[in-house]
Amino acid sequence: MNRNQQYERVFNHFDRNGDGKISPAELHLCLGLLGGEISAEEAETVVVLMDSDGDGQLGLDDFVRLIEKTEEEEKVRDLREAFKVYEMEDGSGCITSRSLKRTLSKLGEKKTVDECTSMIARFDLDGDGVLNFEEFRVMMS
Repeated sequence: MNRNQQYERVFNHFDRNGDGKISPAELHLCLGLLGGEISAEEAETVVVLMDSDGDGQLGLDDFVRLIEKTEEEEKVRDLREAFKVYEMEDGSGCITSRSLKRTLSKLGEKKTVDECTSMIARFDLDGDGVLNFEEFRVMMS
């Protein structure tokens, strides 16, 4: 089963009345059954934001965009957590050669500061000698 078929299968499960659309009430109900924390008002807001034809409901294309947007947000959240592991302990928002060496050492990988500087240089897009979050995202993609 490919990804689009999987989306359609989930969509059909959420479309409780089989009208080819997901109403805010259906979204709220199904997410609640899956253990999702979403209020009726939040479900309404999600539908308003993602509804491309203005009918107050989500069609399959709207639903796919919602799922993909949610997946992307989760990836960014996971990357931010990983970034925090590597960044300077002072919360400066960047990964330095020293902080990279320290973290790699904790993970059992021994690198010199010079090796870490070389690793950073490959993805240091603005040339400041450190990695910010956006540069880290590029490196991890």
